[in-house]
Amino acid sequence: MNSNFSRRKAEELILQGKISVNGNPVTEMGTKVDPDKDTVEIEGKPINKISEKIYLMLNKPADYVTTRADINAKKTVMELIKYKNVYPVGRLDKDTEGLLLFTNDGDFAYKLTHPKFEHEKEYIVYLKKTFSPLDKQTLENGIMIDFKKTAPCRIYNVQTHKNMISLSIIIREGRKRQIRRMFEKIGNPLVFLKRIRIGKILLGDLPQGEVRFLTADEIKSV
Repeated sequence: MNSNFSRRKAEELILQGKISVNGNPVTEMGTKVDPDKDTVEIEGKPINKISEKIYLMLNKPADYVTTRADINAKKTVMELIKYKNVYPVGRLDKDTEGLLLFTNDGDFAYKLTHPKFEHEKEYIVYLKKTFSPLDKQTLENGIMIDFKKTAPCRIYNVQTHKNMISLSIIIREGRKRQIRRMFEKIGNPLVFLKRIRIGKILLGDLPQGEVRFLTADEIKSV
């Protein structure tokens, strides 16, 4: 079933009996719908049919909130997207830059965000304080956040610059503000965070604030 709703939201609407196909209430998850023949309604109102699946990549700048709508947000990522019938896949914090995906394909989004698929997510981090081998080992082995230990991660390419430290980190989880909170736990809050990869999908040299379509190979890699 294609719509502007996430898979989770669609499931909630089905359980509430609010979705019907050709006038008949949907009672089972995974109901097949032919967008060219079937009429899908939510609470009696037809939804727009979407025949084309869209997969986009944005190089998100800082100060944009990852949401479709938030009355309290001054700027949202949807302002940078031409297509309004897509939604963000996962999220990046307001202050975090880099790779953010958008789609109207619920299955694609589900495979990228559900923990069981364990897609790697790679980030570039900048720190003001020194970063010791013990810090690296502590984070890589896992650290307690909200009474739960983070999964093992990989940290590499640690470099010392004039006034700060840079490094790359790869995680397989997607807990809220996870990387920021990991470094806060060791008393070394980061000053810059940018995501550059999800699975086999790379940000590459896409300019900040710009959008492009995913390639067929990138879509198949999920």
